[in-house]
Amino acid sequence: MADRAPAGGAVTAVEHERLRRDFTALTDQFAAANEVLSAIGRSAGDPDRVLTTIVESARRLCRSQAAHLYLLENGFYRLIKAVGLSEESIRFITEHPMPIDRQTLIGRVGLDHTTQQIADVLADPDFGRQDLQRVTGFRTTMGAPMLVDDEVVGALTVWRNVVSPFDDREQAIVTAFAGQAAMAVNGVKLVRQLEARGAELARKVGQLEALREVGEAVNSSLDVANVLSTIAKHAVRLSSTDGGSIMEYADDECCFLVRGVYRTEPSVVERLRATRIHLDETLVGRAAKLGRPLVLADLGAADLDPHLQVLYDAGWRSVAAVPMLREGQIVGALVVRRKQPGEFSEESLALLEMFADQSALALLNAQLYRELEERSAELEVASRHKSEFLASMSHELRTPLNAVLGFSEVLLEQMFGEVNERQEEYLRDIHGSGKHLLELLNEILDLSKVEAGRMELAYSTFELHALLDNTASMLRERAALHGIDVSVEVGPDVGTVYADELRLKQVVLNLMTNAVKFTRDGGSVVVRASRTGSEIEITVTDTGIGVPLGDRERIFESFQQGGRGPSQEEGTGLGLTLSRRIVELLGGKMWLESEVGVGSTFGFSLRSREVVDRPGPTRRPVGAVVVIEDDRPSLDLMTAYLAGADLQVTTAGDGQTGLDAVRRVRPAAVLLDIRLPGIDGWAVLQALKTEPETRRIPVIVVSIVDEQARGAALGAAAYLVKPVSRDALLNALVATGVLGSAEPGIEGPPS
Repeated sequence: MADRAPAGGAVTAVEHERLRRDFTALTDQFAAANEVLSAIGRSAGDPDRVLTTIVESARRLCRSQAAHLYLLENGFYRLIKAVGLSEESIRFITEHPMPIDRQTLIGRVGLDHTTQQIADVLADPDFGRQDLQRVTGFRTTMGAPMLVDDEVVGALTVWRNVVSPFDDREQAIVTAFAGQAAMAVNGVKLVRQLEARGAELARKVGQLEALREVGEAVNSSLDVANVLSTIAKHAVRLSSTDGGSIMEYADDECCFLVRGVYRTEPSVVERLRATRIHLDETLVGRAAKLGRPLVLADLGAADLDPHLQVLYDAGWRSVAAVPMLREGQIVGALVVRRKQPGEFSEESLALLEMFADQSALALLNAQLYRELEERSAELEVASRHKSEFLASMSHELRTPLNAVLGFSEVLLEQMFGEVNERQEEYLRDIHGSGKHLLELLNEILDLSKVEAGRMELAYSTFELHALLDNTASMLRERAALHGIDVSVEVGPDVGTVYADELRLKQVVLNLMTNAVKFTRDGGSVVVRASRTGSEIEITVTDTGIGVPLGDRERIFESFQQGGRGPSQEEGTGLGLTLSRRIVELLGGKMWLESEVGVGSTFGFSLRSREVVDRPGPTRRPVGAVVVIEDDRPSLDLMTAYLAGADLQVTTAGDGQTGLDAVRRVRPAAVLLDIRLPGIDGWAVLQALKTEPETRRIPVIVVSIVDEQARGAALGAAAYLVKPVSRDALLNALVATGVLGSAEPGIEGPPS
């Protein structure tokens, strides 16, 4: 009775059984898929559990003897997960990887991007891996590609040891599981990339912090032992070594003297200082002669010079010596050491070279300062050497300071990923300290330019009222902390003026900063501007402590603050000196009216000048930019600046390579450093402006060398002196027509 077919087309018992089996298979398939998705959700960072679930489910649902997953690497499939395979089979597959070709099923699915099967590998004329079949014994095999954005990253295969083709349902299962495996592998890849980027960011922050501390040490102290110990400490920490030392080269004796050490036993330091480390007989000397780092990965297998013998006896087993050079002259050497044998990475050596440059600068500064002390008996001579020392130090600090300011700005803008709250706090400290140092350097350099008659003025027409308002707004927050009111009063007939806007703003900001600094809490500062005939008169009046009569002229001298405050009052003592010189260059004069206990008025006048109209820049389409720069931090910084400007960047590390790149790329613009190995930037600029194919390409000089007149004479479209901010660089590209003024965060050139 049970097998009798009911009337009316009812389902037979056979059909009922088939439907039951299909329903059970479908239920198993959904359960397996849910198990895989759950595993992905629980173990996004642990691919082993996810992939194990996938291959086990695929084997069970497809009723196969084995299932295995492969990743595609360098054109070959590498086995990463398998079930149902013997140890011998796994070992054979591992030792004989399968390429992506048509001799195997896994190769075919990778080439065709489709799920396929071979009903009987022994009957397939194109199957070429009989060795694999003999070891494993499979006959029917099916595989599906693992695809991410239509790119093959691996494959999932199942096989049976008898000839038994897989049906459509089983093919759909393998296809779905291959897609889930691809998702799992790609998810883990993205997580690891994010972790790597975070680690790289943390490492960069650490390097910037070290650079900041070293820069502060070089700038704030002339105690060479303290400076060099600071450098040695950070060199050891960032190169992951166990100890280090810094040596000064004595040219008259042709030997190196240990000056700074870190993590070294006192007894070992004594032996090192008593050892003659000769230029011609030691690893340190060879590195200095060659001008590049030298490494000994295992001291136990090397011929030891006297210096290395001391280290070996003290338990050190590997060493790197990095020369400290300045303009081709040997200054000293930086040495880092490990207790275990081992090589040093190229990145570590590059970082050590950067620290060696810092050390060379510190040693040179100390030597200059000693010369100043020796000649201090004659004030005039001492003053000249002091100026030379400050100018030299300021110029040489601009390259590391460019990296400190630029990379901290890039990281604060989170161009390469988010930073946490503490990292952001440290970055702001680094950036603020760098800006303070830059202000000091700029004032020193500006004053030296004025005294040498080399300061150039860039005249333009602008609204004086807007300039004064903008300058006052920069100080209102600071003034408000002390209850000081800052106001601006401009006469109705002042209007526009024709002068150097940047230098005029520098003078006004200096006077207003001093006024706020020396005004008591609750006081006021008023900036007034009026026109008298052909002259503009600007005054800054405060209700501060005033200036004694005997100090009213001395206050305008370099490094003087007069009797207005304690000796530890912040400032360089150069602001008023520089301000009066700039006003005189602008054709005006500066004066002071003051009453002790009542307040002071600093005023200056500007004479009228003829307005000269200048044509605006010619716009060029956005395209490629060639950056010619040999300093790695500066190169990284400019590349980061240009990253968001839709420009294709080509880099070159020396003059000849840069010329070849410009001739090949024909870029929209060239960013050019002056101090380059081989042919310098002046020769590159001259060559570019001589050749017909490149003479129309705008060249923007970005250099520590401040010779703007020479750059303009040779045809430079713009000239930027390091440190250079991102806005300054992008504005220069706008001004030369390389970028449109609509670029995000970029203001076009003034009309």
